[in-house]
Amino acid sequence: MGSGSPQRRAILEQIGISFTVHVSDVEEESTGDPVQVAEENARRKALAVAAQVATDATVLGADTDVGLEGDVLGKPADADQARAFMARLAGRTHQVVGGIAVVRDGELVHTSVEVTQVHFRPASPSLIDWYVGTGEWRGRAGGYAIQGAGAALIAGIEGDYLNVVGLPLARLLDAVPELLPV
Repeated sequence: MGSGSPQRRAILEQIGISFTVHVSDVEEESTGDPVQVAEENARRKALAVAAQVATDATVLGADTDVGLEGDVLGKPADADQARAFMARLAGRTHQVVGGIAVVRDGELVHTSVEVTQVHFRPASPSLIDWYVGTGEWRGRAGGYAIQGAGAALIAGIEGDYLNVVGLPLARLLDAVPELLPV
């Protein structure tokens, strides 16, 4: 797997998929259409890792982006930017876009994206300050983690919960069903 994300590792481990982590050092896109950005970043990661490992390996590349009004909200650089992201998302619906790419035997065989609508609760400055104070925003697309304290910010979702956590598992298994250890 071409990702160092602990959330992605946990999702794969919870269903018994065996894998090795190889973190790519590719430069990721951070601007543009969120769907295209997520798919392109996943593709770049998968191809970069495939070039480093055995040619007969199956490599998964994944990327998660938060899109709001056509903008990509990446990982906040600091607490001030995390606070600004939370204020911008508060009381609104945004998209979490999960891109996946699969390389088999050195060839790109699949790319796709999953889009989940996430509805944020209205958030007072004190709620935003509390969440930013947890530090959970660090290293998170959009600056929050739905599976952690960030759940307090969420009114609901439409779509794949695991996509919001970090990996659209159903879409991945539809594309590569042989990953399941059956």
